Amino acid sequence: MKILAVETSCDETSCAVVSDGRVVLSNVTASQTDEHKLYGGVVPEIASRRHCENIVGVCEQALELSGLTLGGIDALAVTFAPGLIGALLVGVNFAKGMAMALNKALIPVHHLKGHIAANYIEYPELTPPFLALTVSGGHTVIAKVADYTDIRVIGSTLDDAAGEVFDKVARAMGFGYPGGVYIEEAAKIGDSTKYKLPRPKTEREYDFSFSGLKTAVINLIHKSAQRNEEIDFPSLAASFQRTVCDVLAEKTIRAAQFAEAGSPYKKIALSGGVAANSCLRKTLAERALENGAELYVPKVSLCGDNAAMVGCQGYYEYLAGNTAGSELNAYASNLQ
Repeated sequence: MKILAVETSCDETSCAVVSDGRVVLSNVTASQTDEHKLYGGVVPEIASRRHCENIVGVCEQALELSGLTLGGIDALAVTFAPGLIGALLVGVNFAKGMAMALNKALIPVHHLKGHIAANYIEYPELTPPFLALTVSGGHTVIAKVADYTDIRVIGSTLDDAAGEVFDKVARAMGFGYPGGVYIEEAAKIGDSTKYKLPRPKTEREYDFSFSGLKTAVINLIHKSAQRNEEIDFPSLAASFQRTVCDVLAEKTIRAAQFAEAGSPYKKIALSGGVAANSCLRKTLAERALENGAELYVPKVSLCGDNAAMVGCQGYYEYLAGNTAGSELNAYASNLQ
């Protein structure tokens, strides 16, 4: 089954052609990062306009690289939630129009499920059940993956997502956007034990809260400036990164051990834009190994927003009978 997939949840316009949920025939993404760097973050109105400008060309290129024409496509899959509402609407309406014109099935795909599905592309042998940690600019979620479409969130962020905190802390340090790249680079020459930073606790065991950590780092920078004290920014970056990675790993491993009655999860899947962070990959891999679990992480190019993961998840949604018609809408906030 050949699926043409569309992803426009934030600032990446992406189209892909995926065969039978596991084989990527093409995956084309038009990035807006350089433009949004000017503003220190994604500007929703600009993102929506660029999607309108880019989506036709990106789709045509994805089809050309796949070696298929529109006649060879069996269905359309599209991210419908969550994300920037204006951006999502561009992709949803484009896919709806294509599906109607071609008389093909339209498959709505949840963005977080798509991120998890990136692991199916990287690891053909991976099958549910397993535990998933998805970490991005807008989401920090632990979910039980009972089956390809049966995914239940058991922990999420109560305030800032991990990727969002990386961006805000990087800005306070004088780094550019996206912040995670700059913090990871600076941390390579820093001492991660130099600054003691808070690790917020939450009422629900598997939830996350990074707002207090963000505030602590920003306050430290402001107070040092007021006192004319020099800050070791590489070490502060390393300490911050280490704290975030430790919190993410600790809660995920705890969930793998105790969130399910009976046997612990032996398979853990990491996904999302922050999954590209080498410190997080290394930390979680070590903790998983210590606890007898195997970690699955997609290659870096599949960690960020892309249509290949949407096409992969779309295949399993189709098999489960989850299709839509012209009534399909976009939703900015929808964790389930």
